[in-house]
Amino acid sequence: MNYKQTLLMPKTSFPMRGKLPSQEPKRQETWEEEGLYQQLVEKNADKPLFVLHDGPIYANGDIHVGHALNRILKDIIVRHRSMDGYNAPYIPGWDAHGLPIETALTKNKKIDRKKMSVAEFREACEAYAWEQLEKQREQFKRLGMIADWDNPYVTLTPDFEANQIRVFGEMAKQGHVYQGKRPVYWSPSSESALAEAEIEYHDKRSPSIYVGFSVTDGKGELNEGDQVIIWTTTPWTIPGNMGISVHPDYDYCVFTHENKRYVVASKLFETVIEELEWQDAEIVKTVKGEALDRVVAKHPFYDQDSLVITGEHVTLDAGTGAVHTAPGHGEEDFFIGQEYGLEAISPVNDRGVFTEEAPGFEGEFYDKANKQITEKLDEVGALLKLTFITHSYPHDWRTKKPVIYRATEQWFVSVDNIRNELLEAIGRVKWQPKWGETRLYNMVRDRGDWCISRQRSWGVPIPVFYGEDGTAIVEDDTIDHVAQLFREHGSNIWFEWETKALLPDGYTSEHSPGGTFTREMDIMDVWFDSGSTHEGVLMEREDARRPADLYLEGSDQYRGWFNSSLTTAVAVTGEAPYKQVLSHGFTMDGQGQKMSKSLGNVIDPANVMKQLGADILRLWVGSVDFQADVRLSDDILKQVSENYRKVRNTLRFLLGNLHDFDPVNHRVPAHELEDMDRYMRERLNNVIERAQEGYRNYVFSNAYQAIHQFCAVELSAFYMDVAKDRLYCDHADDPRRRSLQTVMHDTVIALTKLIAPITPHTAEETWAHIPGVDKTDFVQLTDMPEPTTVEDRDALIERWETLLAVRDDVLKALETAREERVIGKSLEAKVTISVPETAYELLLAQEEPEKLFIVSQVELRKSNDVPEGQTAVVHVKEANGSTCARCWHVKEDVGAEREHPEVCKRCADVVATYDPADLEV
Repeated sequence: MNYKQTLLMPKTSFPMRGKLPSQEPKRQETWEEEGLYQQLVEKNADKPLFVLHDGPIYANGDIHVGHALNRILKDIIVRHRSMDGYNAPYIPGWDAHGLPIETALTKNKKIDRKKMSVAEFREACEAYAWEQLEKQREQFKRLGMIADWDNPYVTLTPDFEANQIRVFGEMAKQGHVYQGKRPVYWSPSSESALAEAEIEYHDKRSPSIYVGFSVTDGKGELNEGDQVIIWTTTPWTIPGNMGISVHPDYDYCVFTHENKRYVVASKLFETVIEELEWQDAEIVKTVKGEALDRVVAKHPFYDQDSLVITGEHVTLDAGTGAVHTAPGHGEEDFFIGQEYGLEAISPVNDRGVFTEEAPGFEGEFYDKANKQITEKLDEVGALLKLTFITHSYPHDWRTKKPVIYRATEQWFVSVDNIRNELLEAIGRVKWQPKWGETRLYNMVRDRGDWCISRQRSWGVPIPVFYGEDGTAIVEDDTIDHVAQLFREHGSNIWFEWETKALLPDGYTSEHSPGGTFTREMDIMDVWFDSGSTHEGVLMEREDARRPADLYLEGSDQYRGWFNSSLTTAVAVTGEAPYKQVLSHGFTMDGQGQKMSKSLGNVIDPANVMKQLGADILRLWVGSVDFQADVRLSDDILKQVSENYRKVRNTLRFLLGNLHDFDPVNHRVPAHELEDMDRYMRERLNNVIERAQEGYRNYVFSNAYQAIHQFCAVELSAFYMDVAKDRLYCDHADDPRRRSLQTVMHDTVIALTKLIAPITPHTAEETWAHIPGVDKTDFVQLTDMPEPTTVEDRDALIERWETLLAVRDDVLKALETAREERVIGKSLEAKVTISVPETAYELLLAQEEPEKLFIVSQVELRKSNDVPEGQTAVVHVKEANGSTCARCWHVKEDVGAEREHPEVCKRCADVVATYDPADLEV
């Protein structure tokens, strides 16, 4: 007889290999065809609303691994919340305006915008944005995301633009928006003003010069001809110099060198003369900075004055303590200049080229002019020292080119007006990680006014009209009318229609007696677009609300979307648009380096999904501490794949051993479960609680670790290993076997639900093979598992902790015996176990203690001589008897039944119940 055929071995169609790359797209098609998202919304319609507001991704280019990290995190949250008692809609968003799209058209599409009207160019931009959006939408779907893909929000749609206009109008009405000439970050490469959020810092090599400004009126403190020394790394700003700033409280020394007199801050004297290599310098006089107020010096090469002024912005960190002041090229220079009535000259145009306001340098690009200006300073004897330094310098985050400070007429949001309200609102928000609160607080506390105008074409126009006298007109009537027009026709009409057609019928103003009006042609900063989503989405959509429960983006958004959203929301409503902010880090390679194409260390999510599957990428996201920077490499993905296989194979084992289990007819009541099965039910409770805590607190790695450890250690290395004998060798309907299957059934259901937020494809595949569940349903439409009540829980845990400690000592002894070749397999062993009385009584109570240790024979002894650090003293030798051909145990009763001479009595009794016709003899 072939006794192997009588074993109740696992049977399942759940495959060993997941084949995720080929199977996941099919499953996603099913989700879409059957309207899983809509089913989910309908199922949870009466539950509390949970709004995770999606920060709009920029509609340009393929998604990268940073996008995948962000969107998978959001999907995990939405999937979990929807199974955890909430109505959790997910409205994906796209940011569709701005310079990158303009650049893509001119460079990649070879469109000559000079041959097109503004309206025509904007139409081309819109078409390109929709094209990019559609491509990205399909890529996000491939990640396995569940969302309202048919109804995303896009910042170029008429309804969104109309709401954005209303946000601008309300802010203007409350006095938070103004027009003025001030230095702003200006990008010559983009030909537009930039906001702080659009600036990033890179190293730049710059000239470092010391320049002497000759005094013409020393106000009795300095002599005519004394030279006040300044230091700068931007020689190109010297044509815009209008003054020299000193600190009123610092001491300044007058010193001599080669019969000339110079002035610097006393505390920087030694540093300056060392830099200038003036060893013979000698101090002849010291004077307070406030005494130098309104001393007049001469511009080095222009026939104009340079006024010495006092300001507390002057520091002694570097330089000379006398600061070159060009009000048209610096924010602090501008404000101190205003106090003294200095003109904010900015003699460069939109392209960074000098104008006629800088005689001698007209037509030169500002950076190239550094050399000419330095040579001019040398020619007139004002250049005291020239070297070069490499330092961190602001760059345009889109073009990666250096930016400049340039005074221009722009529209601003006054942060000063609402700074205190912003800081108070930050304190009412929950921040995770906690340092995010400090980071944004400091940014808001220290930031200047927000420049919101851009000299571009592709964006939402600033809805301002101008009267005949030049007065800017922003009124409720004009704002409401423009907003309604935009909602009906889109913002392109601003560039297509006559100005009169954009105004309310019969509109008049005291600023235009003749009835003629013009309009602003600048557009809004794209951060104003995305910063208005709390109005354009949360207040527009029925499946959303303000404030949102959660904003989740990368840590760079403290200066970006978190910041702009806070500013506009507080300005309009007085409150933050979010209850909680959660941020994640950046993606690095395996060595912790930033990913870049030049280094060749970029991981393409499309390639990962093609080779390994989306669930592997999702499992990586679910397993890392995403609140810090995270690493990703082929080796890391390989390890994630191994961990995935452990969980998958655990599910496969559970399913395989439920092939003959009908939960309706075979389920064992809780009070009749075997002791070990009751213990494992309690361990399942533990993993449910730990995983749920991880999910609810957005620490997904804890949820993942709880699931993985349970599968790899408590199930695979213990429960399923011990259970095999009961599963395979006992009679199919043996109550002990059905007890085990009952807990396995509960376990596979719970685990499948718990993994669904992170690995939804694998969860759905598993769900389809679980006995007794509704196969027409999706696991996503079920609820998260709840812990069950286990009687005498504390005593049960204490009992099994002792038994498992003994088991650990036995396994160590068996391993040593194998190494010493005392035994081969553990079933060849007889173990003698000496334990203290408590453990002894527990082991005696076990009906078959040898099954716990997977050995053939156990001899128990009571002993108090157990070494410290052990629970038991174990001796191993070969078991007595013969090996059963069916269960492989070594027993002395093998052959006791004549009809089955090759098996033990237990197996003979089971085999006797089989129909001989079903067995191969």
